[in-house]
Amino acid sequence: MRTDHDVIVIGGGHAGVEAAWAAAHALGPGGSVALVTMRPDRIAAMSCNPAIGGLAKGQMVREVDAMGGLMGRAIDATGIMFRMLNTSRGPAVRGPRAQADRYAYASEVQRLLATCPAIEVIAATVESIILEDGHVVGVRLPSGAGRVHPRSDDGTRWRDQLAEPIWPATPETPSAEPVELRARSVVLTTGTFMRGLMHTGDERTPGGRINEPPATSMSDTLRELGFELGRLKTGTPPRLRRGSLDWDALPGQDADEQPVRFSDYPVDAIPGHRFPGLPQVSCRITHTTPEMHDLIRDNLHLAPMYNGGIEAEHGPRYCPSIEDKVVRFADRHQHHVFLEPESLHTDEIYCNGISTSLPADVQDQLVRAMPGCAKAEIFRYGYAVEYDMVWPHQVDSTTMTKRIPGLFLAGQINGTSGYEEAAGQGVMAGLNAARAVKGQELVRLARDEAYIGVMLDDLVTKTPREPYRMFTSRAEHRLLLRADNADTRLTTRAHEWGLVDNRQWTAWCDRQAELDRIDALTTTIRVDDGRTLRDRIRRPETTVSEVMAQLKQPCDPFLVERVMNDARYEGYVRRQRSLVARHRDIDRRSIPDALAASRTSGLRAEAAEALARFQPTTLGQAARLAGVTPADVTLLAVALHRG
Repeated sequence: MRTDHDVIVIGGGHAGVEAAWAAAHALGPGGSVALVTMRPDRIAAMSCNPAIGGLAKGQMVREVDAMGGLMGRAIDATGIMFRMLNTSRGPAVRGPRAQADRYAYASEVQRLLATCPAIEVIAATVESIILEDGHVVGVRLPSGAGRVHPRSDDGTRWRDQLAEPIWPATPETPSAEPVELRARSVVLTTGTFMRGLMHTGDERTPGGRINEPPATSMSDTLRELGFELGRLKTGTPPRLRRGSLDWDALPGQDADEQPVRFSDYPVDAIPGHRFPGLPQVSCRITHTTPEMHDLIRDNLHLAPMYNGGIEAEHGPRYCPSIEDKVVRFADRHQHHVFLEPESLHTDEIYCNGISTSLPADVQDQLVRAMPGCAKAEIFRYGYAVEYDMVWPHQVDSTTMTKRIPGLFLAGQINGTSGYEEAAGQGVMAGLNAARAVKGQELVRLARDEAYIGVMLDDLVTKTPREPYRMFTSRAEHRLLLRADNADTRLTTRAHEWGLVDNRQWTAWCDRQAELDRIDALTTTIRVDDGRTLRDRIRRPETTVSEVMAQLKQPCDPFLVERVMNDARYEGYVRRQRSLVARHRDIDRRSIPDALAASRTSGLRAEAAEALARFQPTTLGQAARLAGVTPADVTLLAVALHRG
């Protein structure tokens, strides 16, 4: 096992794998990344709903892909139900979503990681972080740590049978003594594992997810380093056996007839791959009942969320437990529940909508009260999990901590929720960890450039009191941030940073040339009323098929629709870009470390307190802090001008 690396990534979840992949590519030839995880066979496990994307989340997956990430490629290969959400609304707020075969998805991500020789996977826990002169230089591992080697897999075997992990759970030759790994950058992606504790009724089990132990020492390590920690909670619903349900009697929801890809990576560049990669299935829809709600109310005293059994006060507001729904929406007599298959090769059904921490015997009664579930069998009960996190005002929007140079945080450790939010942070953490090693300026994405930029800016300027989840409403420039234009927004820059390989870059250049060709045709072709086809496109009733018929040339319908979207949003986009340009100078103007912003002359006490706590790195971040007024920002600008 090699002990010196350029970047160390701790954690093999969705943030960790993207961080390791991005760091390896940004470092370039000769770079070395260690991915340290307790269970290599659980890399990229989908511990909650096996689905990728959704409203705003789908846009972030597209952004991860535009920057060379893995998530889009993996879900395209392993998705079993692709749907475009919000199709009744404008293109700017539509979101691609796909249900995954959970086992195939993890296997595919692991296989992709195995194609990168710069990444060394090490099975171990991390006991502590090593500092020298206040800078990260490595981590300490206990005895038993060791490198694991992937088995050969071309990514096609799991199409016909249940997928198995690519990486083994334990190393072949574990170390007999504690080990020090050295690196100039460390990325910490602990997920829900820092002092993780799972609750089902009064049953408590230490762990970050089922059958996996918690990370017990990292919380103490971070506190010793001076970080302020918080505690959050989330939950998961019971899983049912499909054969025990009256499946065919329930209303269904089918996959789209023409699914839309998440990734722009050429499918023919991946041996044996196609899109969609797996057969498509449907889910079923049921609902809660008044009798079910009464049962929940009668047993709230047994739910750790309500009886004081959970230390963390704040759970996910936008993905609440069924207990929360019944209490908060007391006037509602029913809530939709989506029964979603978890794999093509197992009988597992995910109950989307009834996350719960109630005792197992109560959960049995709950699920059997839903239509179509009278004989339902639960093979895994729902549970709540509470865990430690680092309040993200201590992190910069580059994901590097403000307290310790070279230490980066990504994923649920920053107070977020969701695979997509974790992946977006992971890409930025891996990229900037590599750039720090190379002595390059760290990268920030602005709010008008990406949903990832919106998320990171929100995290460092607003203290989340519940797990942060991305929505289109959080982005004031969402007309610029469509799912279909993520490549135009980010791929050129990502190629400059070394994240995008030649195959993806060539495909992007070819696609841009085709978009330009289609766009040019729309300005020259005349239609029946003498106007150009572009004028016709701006009418909302004009369809893709009508435009294809007018073009009279072979064109990709998805690219035609994208040109149509550009034309329809053209005026709005022009105005929004003008607004962004007017504010860009002040928004991106850096506040140097030498300027003690909180002690700037003339600031009100409330503003000084907010600036001292959050330590914004730009004037734009300072302006978005609660308690900071435009007048305070003007004083800061004057102080910067005076040098």
